[in-house]
Amino acid sequence: MATETVESLPPPLNATAEQPPLFDGTTRLYTSYGCPFAQRVWITRNYKGLQDKIKLVPLDLPNRPAWYKEKVYPENKVPSFEHNGKIIGESLDLIKYVDSNFEGPSLSPNDADKKKFLEELLSYVDKFVGTVFTSFKGDPTKEAGAVFDYLEDALKKYEGPFLLGQDFSLADVAYIPFVERFQIFLSEVFEYDITAGRPKLGAWIEELNKIDAYKQTKKFDPKQLVEYYKQRFLAQN
Repeated sequence: MATETVESLPPPLNATAEQPPLFDGTTRLYTSYGCPFAQRVWITRNYKGLQDKIKLVPLDLPNRPAWYKEKVYPENKVPSFEHNGKIIGESLDLIKYVDSNFEGPSLSPNDADKKKFLEELLSYVDKFVGTVFTSFKGDPTKEAGAVFDYLEDALKKYEGPFLLGQDFSLADVAYIPFVERFQIFLSEVFEYDITAGRPKLGAWIEELNKIDAYKQTKKFDPKQLVEYYKQRFLAQN
């Protein structure tokens, strides 16, 4: 388990910032403190206790440096990961990569049934996220209910507070950065409590908030998040 010492976080790099040396043997996670996709990899890093092995390189996304796209990651988004002379991206691929290529507590199950269910959960997460985002433009209580029910049902499959039972896993890592944001926005704007009638989901969120590796990555401002989502999804109404 990651230590409870609070990590001193480097400031985000903006368009005027110099590029860190590329491929100098340092393992780097290019990230943004407010990005839920990047948060997945950050949680994984912290849970495995890799704060000294994987350096955070936070970017100021609205004013990101030109060198990031030109020299580091042509996709120009976060997260990306610099390791062994290459840059790789995509958050779901990266949480698996960090889990399997670095020491620390495993976030993947040994049990064959749980392995299969983990893959099911990971293959569903994009649909989950997309459905909820789309629902913001309509009636989330009707349009997003089914995907929150999916999570509630998933949490009933095994004994324990997490998606794979007793052990915190990549499944929890994949969902929680989005669930935490959706919970805030839906409650604030639509007065929709995603945990009402979903006791397992409520207990899951509560349990995750006891995990230091996760708590250390909760760096977004809820008010700013609500305003950002309002502008992004509701401005045209």
